[in-house]
Amino acid sequence: MSSADPAADVAASRSNGKTNLLIAASGSVAVIKVPDIIQALERHANLSIRVVLTASAARFLNGSTAEQPSLSAIRAMPRVDGVYLDDQEWERPWVRGASILHIELRRWADLMLIAPLSANSLAKIVNGFSDNLMLSVVRAWDPEGKIDGKPKKILVATAMNTAMHAHPITAKQIKVLEEEWKWFEVLRPMEKTLACGDTGSGAMMAWEEIVDITEKRLGLDPLKKGAKSWRLSSYGSKAQLSSYSNPDPPMPGGIP
Repeated sequence: MSSADPAADVAASRSNGKTNLLIAASGSVAVIKVPDIIQALERHANLSIRVVLTASAARFLNGSTAEQPSLSAIRAMPRVDGVYLDDQEWERPWVRGASILHIELRRWADLMLIAPLSANSLAKIVNGFSDNLMLSVVRAWDPEGKIDGKPKKILVATAMNTAMHAHPITAKQIKVLEEEWKWFEVLRPMEKTLACGDTGSGAMMAWEEIVDITEKRLGLDPLKKGAKSWRLSSYGSKAQLSSYSNPDPPMPGGIP
């Protein structure tokens, strides 16, 4: 996207005739799986993807390693039509009648996937916080289609430390999403040894499973058994993905 007004760009693409997927990520090391998810979905020619990153999530995509490509490399991936950070919400002085980014992203999206969803962002969603771009989209969601004309879901793949996942408050927050707010679908974490060294539940669901569920919810044809592996697609390797552009400068700290 080249316009200096990202909200206007999104608004102009609402009638693109494509299936529109909004992928968001909050602060977790599992952010490094976002490129895998995007790469797996690029085979769908009629799919448009836009990505929203919290400030903490963006810190993990800094071009420092092959599995942590730069934001510029993410923007260059097929099907990706925009990558958005918090400071782009009000990048230009707002005037009456101008488009608003979090509203336009909501209108544009057929489905929102938050992967990973951190413990902090989970708590904020349940309590109605909207202090960053991702949370503003969630807070402005139109689950019953009373405004945008069709009901839409939000998939969330939680990712957190085992102790955080086992904390009683986490179960209460997940219960709200699953039992009270039916427009959310929680993709439960798996058990493994985490980046911190702890072993147990809390790791984000395998990205391949996330892709499969996302395709089904969007009505896209899933990858057939026996077909070529996602990892053998046009990039061939993460090293190639990371070489698309120079690394972006380190991101400043921010709200997860």
